[in-house]
Amino acid sequence: MTTDIQPPTTADSTSETTEPTARSRRNTVRRFMIPAAAVITTAAVAVASLLAVDNHRIRAREQARESALQAACTYAPTLARYDAKDLDTYFAAVLAGATGSWKTEFDATSRDLRDVLTQGQVVSTVGKVTCAIESADETSATAVAVIDQTITSLGTKGAPAPGQLSVSMSLRKDADRWLVSEVSTPTLSH
Repeated sequence: MTTDIQPPTTADSTSETTEPTARSRRNTVRRFMIPAAAVITTAAVAVASLLAVDNHRIRAREQARESALQAACTYAPTLARYDAKDLDTYFAAVLAGATGSWKTEFDATSRDLRDVLTQGQVVSTVGKVTCAIESADETSATAVAVIDQTITSLGTKGAPAPGQLSVSMSLRKDADRWLVSEVSTPTLSH
């Protein structure tokens, strides 16, 4: 009895050599996939963090803009509403919302202003107030206001004289409130 020993067929040798190669490929893919996934995850977290910080800044700026607008619209009528018979209340209200050069300037001229308003028996009432923010960030803003104002005085012979007062204001955030640091009146019409 003779047995023929045959060499392994190509199919057998292929299966033996592909098996380690496929396993080797899977291991190689795993070695690169895990670090690649970590890099992608880290990049995604970094982008999400940047977007969250940017979103927070945008919201903070919008909230500051809205707060500055409210402060300007509250302060504008304070500037234009006064009565010669009660100027202490007027001066206190204006100074309470003022800071910086505006506070210094208003305080320095209040004595002369008091004399003029008292001698003329001036009373100013406020109608509609329109306000807008020209520019703003988290700590400073520039606003404009147009104030409908009616003046009665000796100069108007006691008759109401309607007019408008335009005011430009610079505001600064001081702790948690907005204060007016500069005021200019580019137009005054009565």
